[in-house]
Amino acid sequence: MSETLPTLEAVKIGIVSISDRASSGVYEDKGLPALKDWLTRALHNPLTFEARLIPDEAPGISNALIELVDAGCSLVLTTGGTGPALRDVTPEATLAVAHKEMPGFGEQMRQISLKFVPTAILSRQVAVIRDKSLIINLPGQPKAIAETLEGLKDADGQQLVNGIFAAVPYCIDLIGGPYLETETTVCKAFRPKSAQRPANHI
Repeated sequence: MSETLPTLEAVKIGIVSISDRASSGVYEDKGLPALKDWLTRALHNPLTFEARLIPDEAPGISNALIELVDAGCSLVLTTGGTGPALRDVTPEATLAVAHKEMPGFGEQMRQISLKFVPTAILSRQVAVIRDKSLIINLPGQPKAIAETLEGLKDADGQQLVNGIFAAVPYCIDLIGGPYLETETTVCKAFRPKSAQRPANHI
């Protein structure tokens, strides 16, 4: 008799692109499509996205994050507004709604980006927990978004540097969220053996 595998849990994810010019229609936003594309490739779970395109205004950013958490988003990813410029206020707006800070995510993102550009030390991305949601600030460029989430691989696909998303599913387990199952060719989630479930996809 074959074992009946549990059904993949549906997941609601908040994606927020923070840009004065894109939000006012000066140019096309590339952050939201990049986030949606990567997450769709990386996760086997049925996904629902709650998207926001907003300007670099701290109160509006904080309000959007609170709304997305209250709407049941287990994971909220932001892109943009994390540099040292006067208008870059995403980290401050994120910390303002935090119940816990998760500094390891920002540290690892900067380590990955430093493999490419020395100006990665200017980035100020943070990650926090609010209620049962993990909120992570990501870089503003689509290429950098994928690199920080996925990490670095060699020509044979072997992982050289872990991306931050490898730790996201277990973090969401620990705060009471749904069980995220990743596509290992994109990003292999790490969980202790005691926290792993049988794979239930082909």
